[in-house]
Amino acid sequence: MAPKTYKQKKKLAAQQRPPQTPKPEKRKPAKFNKTLLIGVAIIAIIVVAFAGLALSGQLNGTKTPTSIEPTKVLLQTTAGNITIDLSTDKPITSTNFINLVKAGKYDGTTFYRTVKDFMIQGGKINSTTPKINDEIGSNNRNINYTIAMAKTSEANSATSEFFINVADNGNKIVDQQGDKFDQIYTEFGNVIDGKNVVDTIANAPATENPNITGEISVPVNPVTLIHASIIT
Repeated sequence: MAPKTYKQKKKLAAQQRPPQTPKPEKRKPAKFNKTLLIGVAIIAIIVVAFAGLALSGQLNGTKTPTSIEPTKVLLQTTAGNITIDLSTDKPITSTNFINLVKAGKYDGTTFYRTVKDFMIQGGKINSTTPKINDEIGSNNRNINYTIAMAKTSEANSATSEFFINVADNGNKIVDQQGDKFDQIYTEFGNVIDGKNVVDTIANAPATENPNITGEISVPVNPVTLIHASIIT
C-alpha cells in the first residue's frame, strides 16, 4: 500500500475528529425605545384620569349636584290642587321627583293610603323606578305639610312613592331598633298652597288596611292625582 500523502492524512484526521457543538450566537441587547415608553406612560395617565372622573361622576355632566334651582310642583287632584316647593338642598331626591313629574309617571295615580293625623301616601306607579340614595342630613324634618319619600326599612330604597305629613312625625318611632322618622325618611319639600286639600284627603273615610294590622288607612273613595306639573 502506498504511503498516504500529507493531504490524505489531514483529511482522515478531520473525518475522525468528533463534531463540535456550535457556539450560541451572541445577540446584542435591544436598544431602549424611549419614544415607546413615553407613549405607554401617556396612555396609562389618560386611562387613570378618565377612570377617576367616571368614579366621581364628572363625565358627561353627571356629577351629582349639591343643590338644584328653586322648583315648585303642582299636583292637580280630584280633591283640589296642592303646590309643593321642593328643597334645593336635597338634589338627588328633588331631581328624582322632578324627572318623574316631567315623565308623567304620577298622572292617574291615587293617594292609596291615608291616615288621619299622620300622613297621606301616593306615588305608586306601574313602571319600575331605580332606587335613589337617602339624603337625611341634620336638617331633615318630617313636620306638618312636608313631603318625604316612602321606602322600605333598607337604606337607599326609595323609588317613586311619597307621603305628605299631616302631623309632626319627626320623632315617631318606626322600627324595633328605635329609629325615628327623621332618621329614615328623606324630607324634600313642603306644601305652600292647598293645605286644606291635604287635610281633606287625610280626613276622608277609610277602612282597615289588610297589610297593616289595626291601621285604618284604605280610603273608601281614593283621591286621584290627575296631573303633576312643574310650575317654576
